[in-house]
Amino acid sequence: MPHQDKVAAISKMKGAGSIAALTCYDYPMARMLDEAGTDFLLVGDSLGMVVLGFPDTTSVKLSHILHHLEAVVRAKPKALVVADLPIHTYDTPEQALDTAKQLFAAGADAVKLEGGIRQAEKVRAITDAGIPVCGHLGMLPQRVIEEGGYQKKGKTPEQTQAILDGAMALVDAGVFAIVLESVTPAASRIITENIPVPTIGIGCGNGTCDGEIAVITDLLGSFPWFVPPFATPEADLSHSTTEAAKKYISRVREQKSLIP
Repeated sequence: MPHQDKVAAISKMKGAGSIAALTCYDYPMARMLDEAGTDFLLVGDSLGMVVLGFPDTTSVKLSHILHHLEAVVRAKPKALVVADLPIHTYDTPEQALDTAKQLFAAGADAVKLEGGIRQAEKVRAITDAGIPVCGHLGMLPQRVIEEGGYQKKGKTPEQTQAILDGAMALVDAGVFAIVLESVTPAASRIITENIPVPTIGIGCGNGTCDGEIAVITDLLGSFPWFVPPFATPEADLSHSTTEAAKKYISRVREQKSLIP
C-alpha cells in the first residue's frame, strides 16, 4: 500500500475508530505485529533505552534509527511505518528536511518529531517536500535532561492551552496526527476534541485520545528493569526467556556430564 494511502487510513480514524500503535525495532517483530493487525508501527528513539541500553533517548543517533528502520521495512508491513527524528537531527528546517529525506529513503512512510510552535517551520519544510509528519506533544523525552526528569503535562489550564496552541501550530504546518505523551486525561480530551487530526496517547488515560501507542517491550514484559506506571503488560517474556535459558543451560550441562 502506498504511504499516502496508509497516512489517509490513519487520518480517517479521527473520531471514528481507535488507532492501535506500537513501537517496533526489528524484522520478526514487525511481521508479528503487522499480522496481529497493528495500525501504526513506530521505529521510536525509545530503542535507545530498551534495545541499546542508554539511560534515555538523548544518546540516539540517526544511524541507530536507520539501522532499525531498515529491518522493520524488510517485513513489508501493511501498517503505517513511522520513524523518529533523533535529537539534534532537526535543529533547523534544512537539517530537519535532510534527516526526514534519509528516513523516507530508507522506507519510512512518515516521520515524527517532538515539540510544538517552535517546530512548526521544520514540519512545514518536511511536509512541503511531500513527506508526512506526525507531531509529539506533552512530555518530550528528548528534553528529559533539561526538564530534570519525566513530568506530567496539562496539569493547569495554562499548560493545557499551551499544548493546544502547539497542536494547532503543528496542524497548520501539515501534521497528519499527534502523539500526546503523559498529558492529563482532562487535557488530552480537550486537545483531542479541538484539533482536526487524530491524537495518539501514551500515559494519557483510557479513551482520552483517538488511539493509543505502547512501547512493545512494555506490552510484552520483556524489559523488566523499568516499567512505566501507565504500562499494561500483556505478557511476561522476561521471565519466560530466563526460564528457557535456564532449561537450555541445564540440558547442555547434563549432556556434558554423560561424556566418559
